[in-house]
Amino acid sequence: MSSVTSILADFATLSRAEKNTLIKCLASMVSVSAGDLGKYVADERFSGGVACPHCGGRHVVRQGHRNDGTQRYLCRECGKTFVPTSKTIVSGSRYGLSVWEKYVGCMIDGLSVRKAATVCGIHRNTAFAWRHKILGALQKMADSVKLDGIVEADETFFPVSYKGNHRKGSFVMPRRAHKRGKSVRVRGLSREQVCVPCAVNRNGLSLAKASNVGRVATRNLHAVYDSRFSSDCVLVTDKMNAYTRFANKNGISLIQLKGGKAQKGIYNIQHINNYHSQLKRFMYGFNGVSTKHLNNYLTWHNFVNYAKGSAIDKKAILLRFSLTQNMVLHVKDIAKKPALPFAV
Repeated sequence: MSSVTSILADFATLSRAEKNTLIKCLASMVSVSAGDLGKYVADERFSGGVACPHCGGRHVVRQGHRNDGTQRYLCRECGKTFVPTSKTIVSGSRYGLSVWEKYVGCMIDGLSVRKAATVCGIHRNTAFAWRHKILGALQKMADSVKLDGIVEADETFFPVSYKGNHRKGSFVMPRRAHKRGKSVRVRGLSREQVCVPCAVNRNGLSLAKASNVGRVATRNLHAVYDSRFSSDCVLVTDKMNAYTRFANKNGISLIQLKGGKAQKGIYNIQHINNYHSQLKRFMYGFNGVSTKHLNNYLTWHNFVNYAKGSAIDKKAILLRFSLTQNMVLHVKDIAKKPALPFAV
């Protein structure tokens, strides 16, 4: 049997493409049975003791098992029964946790809805709903990210898209429909462009959120960035006045550069420029993203493509967080999201 040392030596001789293929194969093999995954969810969610997901009560007793062997509990405080997955995004799902685990792996690989549906053996509509359920849970984790150290910030823009708002609802298009693949009708920064302020630090942490249409204002920066920067960070931006007012209001050190490849000592905005390039490539793969779902895709990109860590580590984090987060999101809630995820 080969030793770990010899295996690593052989691994070093592989090409980059061969290494990536081998890593994906190993990641797909690191899965657990449905029973083990159910125990994993219970251990993670009730690590501090069993608590009722309905009322938070601690006076809980066991109450038999479901047909699949899952332990059922009864809360003596509110009188409701529950299982380890109650009040999570997988609550009420007709598929086992092992299918959800496989789907999380598809998201880490950035697969399309149709490809993920084929891999997991589910309908494409189910795959789309699962995508936004998982990203909704991930959004909660992203909202707690706080950037420190040297933080570079700048905005990028995406065309306003009303995909998914037509037909059976009461939605009325505020403008003429664009033909697929065509650019916006008005050149430059206009109300047909969604502004997305983005910020990154040197440790691989990032945040991005749709804030408004057209040019960014100081109030938009406050809406996205307030409480998201540590007080001792150094903010590096271009020469836009909105950042000056934002930094003064929050008491943050600010260094402003002319843009492009300009730098001042160790300070530059090349990391945020590179982040924008990665983000555009990621979004291009989806052939246009609906503006109402844009924040979910921004969070997905930040976690999968920009955050540091291996694909296996990210899969474990996403699986744990999405399956144990106390959050219920129905398909109808996904469909009823407002066309623009910010005040106009």
